Amino acid sequence: MNGLGRALPAVLLLVFAVLGSVLPGWLVFVLTLALAKGLVVLAVVVLMRAGLVSFGHGLFFAGAAYAAGFATRAWEVKEALLLILLGVAVAVALGAVFGLLAARYREIFFAMLSLAFSMVLYGVLIKAYTLTGGSDGLRIPVPTILGVVPQLEQARLAIYYVALAAVAVAVALIRRYSAAPLGYLMQAVRDNEVRVGYLGASVNRAIYLTYVLSAALGGLGGVLVALNVGHIDPNLAYWTTSGEFVFIALLGGTEGVLAPLAGAIVYELFKSYAFKYAPYAWQMMMGGIMLAIILFLPGGLWAPIERALRRTR
Repeated sequence: MNGLGRALPAVLLLVFAVLGSVLPGWLVFVLTLALAKGLVVLAVVVLMRAGLVSFGHGLFFAGAAYAAGFATRAWEVKEALLLILLGVAVAVALGAVFGLLAARYREIFFAMLSLAFSMVLYGVLIKAYTLTGGSDGLRIPVPTILGVVPQLEQARLAIYYVALAAVAVAVALIRRYSAAPLGYLMQAVRDNEVRVGYLGASVNRAIYLTYVLSAALGGLGGVLVALNVGHIDPNLAYWTTSGEFVFIALLGGTEGVLAPLAGAIVYELFKSYAFKYAPYAWQMMMGGIMLAIILFLPGGLWAPIERALRRTR
C-alpha cells in the first residue's frame, strides 16, 4: 500500500472528528448509526473475502445489544465502555459456540445456517416477553461516559466519538489481519480450498477464527447502535436486518477496509432523505440504485477510489 493509502484513514478520521462538532444533532445521530452498522458490514465483508456470505449477523448484532440492555436493567450498569466490552464479549461467546458448526459448511449451506442461528435468537426474543419485552423491546437509558452523566445531546455527541474511535480501532485491526498469514490464508481458501488443505493448512480452523473475529465486530456494532438509539427490539435479529448488512456490503464493495464504512454512510444518508421525501417509494429507489451499481460499478461505490489509490503507487 502506498503512502496515500496508508494516510487516508487518518485523514478521514480527522475530517469526521471535525464534522461531529459542526453538524446538527440529527445528522450526528445518523452518522453514528452509519459508523456502527459499518462495523457489522465490515464483519460481513471479512467473511465474504473468504467466499462465505453470512445472512445471519443479526445474531451478533442483536445478541450484543440485548446483553447491554440486560446489564442496564439487571445490574444497573450505565458506563458505556463497560456495556461495549460486555456486548463484544457476548458476541465473541456466540461466535465461538456457533462457529464450531458454521465452520464446517460452505456456500449456500453456510448462508442458510447463519440465517437459522439469527432467526432462532429472534424467536427467543419475541417469545420471552417477561425478560425481553417481546416485540416492544427494551429501553436503554442514556449511558455515562467515563463516569460523567451527560445531557441527551451531549451523550449523542459523545457516543459519536466513541463510535469513531471504535471504527479507527477496527480498521487498524482488520488491516493487520489482512496482512497477517491468517488473512492471506482466507483469501487462498476462497480461491482454492482443496489446494490449501493439501498444503497442510487447517481450513476449518482458519474459518473458525475468522468467524469469531467477525462476530466481535458485529457485536461492537450492535452495542453502539443500542446506545445511540436508546432502544432495542427483536428486529435487530430478524433476517431483513442481516440482509441489510449484505446489501450495504455490495453497495460499498469489498475492496479495501474502508469500502463497507463508505457503503454504510451512503446507505444511511440516502435512506434518511428518501424516507423523508418518498416514504412509500424509498425501497424501490434503493433497489434502482443497487441495480445501477451492479450494472455500472460491479465492485461497489468504493472500487473506483481503491483503483485510483493503487494507480498512485
